[in-house]
Amino acid sequence: MSRFYLPPNAWTETPFLQGDEAKHLAQVLRIQTGATITVFDGLGNFAEARVLSVSKQRVDLMLELTQSKPNSLPQITLVQAIPKGKNMDWIVQKAVELGVSKIQPIVTHNTIVSPGDEKAEKWRRTALEACKQCAQFTIPVIEDPMTFDAWLKSPDRSELKIIASLAEYPQNFRETLAAHPKIETISILVGPEGDFTPHETQAALTVGYIPVTLGDLVLRVETATLFCLSAVRFHYL
Repeated sequence: MSRFYLPPNAWTETPFLQGDEAKHLAQVLRIQTGATITVFDGLGNFAEARVLSVSKQRVDLMLELTQSKPNSLPQITLVQAIPKGKNMDWIVQKAVELGVSKIQPIVTHNTIVSPGDEKAEKWRRTALEACKQCAQFTIPVIEDPMTFDAWLKSPDRSELKIIASLAEYPQNFRETLAAHPKIETISILVGPEGDFTPHETQAALTVGYIPVTLGDLVLRVETATLFCLSAVRFHYL
């Protein structure tokens, strides 16, 4: 069944879709009056909705059954050094599929790209489309990119903070998670191509990040991110 984003402020007695959502329904899917679709508000709520009327710019709905899907715990914040090319788009998509709650892109010393605001908006659209595809009804927060130093000064109250590290003497990833059996929040910090500089790594450790090893192989950025997210999600199933 098709899924469409109905913003929280549109969950009224007379809800309707507009813009790209309405255009897709009316002109691509050629939805007919009386058809049933699923709408969600990005906050975990979703509903079966019956189509009352269709135009190119607006689709009027009647919500028939509203439900909520609780977020999986722990809530995951991914702090991701922006990789080159389109890899960040792929990371956002897969992170949504794995249920992250927030993504904070950062620019480090070894970051190759320097994104503008338009890329953050693109990543938010990617997150929305990924939610539709995988029946994830909570859209993660995609923050605007920050420099590493600025991010370092921002508050992070996660109960567990880990950094995928190539530094000496990292901890065992599995044992680190096992030592924190009941947590509700976790932050995962993943570096760029070339990893963090020694200064950046030390700065992250100073604010409470625990260095963990991902094994003997040197992984690509996107692979390291997927490894970390999958390991955390599997451990806390």
